[in-house]
Amino acid sequence: MRLSTKGRYAVTAMMDLAMRDTGQPVSLAEISQTQGISNSYLEQLFRKLSQNKLVYGTRGPRGGYRLSRPANEINVAEIIMAVDEKIDSRNCEGRVDCANGNPCLVHELWEELSERLLHFLSCITLDEYINRPSVQSWHEKRSMSG
Repeated sequence: MRLSTKGRYAVTAMMDLAMRDTGQPVSLAEISQTQGISNSYLEQLFRKLSQNKLVYGTRGPRGGYRLSRPANEINVAEIIMAVDEKIDSRNCEGRVDCANGNPCLVHELWEELSERLLHFLSCITLDEYINRPSVQSWHEKRSMSG
């Protein structure tokens, strides 16, 4: 499985949003500036995240986005899937027709990898990740420099 820029940026933006979760909306400009992701790209991602009910948007001068649920209820897998990414290592995407209409020799291997990867990413919540000491340290350094 190769996670595209879309999936990586969606997870990064959601982590940033979770770290700023004070109950007030966070503008995409703030996330853009901190994470180095273009504002227009974030708009596309947040449209999908909003459609999948992971964030709520507020319009207006003090507008922005908030998490739709507590950070401990949103996992990385659902963020990736919300922006139309697949967590699947198989070329056939589960159709079992990898080799001329039949499963290929290593179909089960890639299938198991996909299942483990989905399980792994489903078990990591935003809250769990942002509370890691290394992430907290990164955030503190970032706050001091900006």
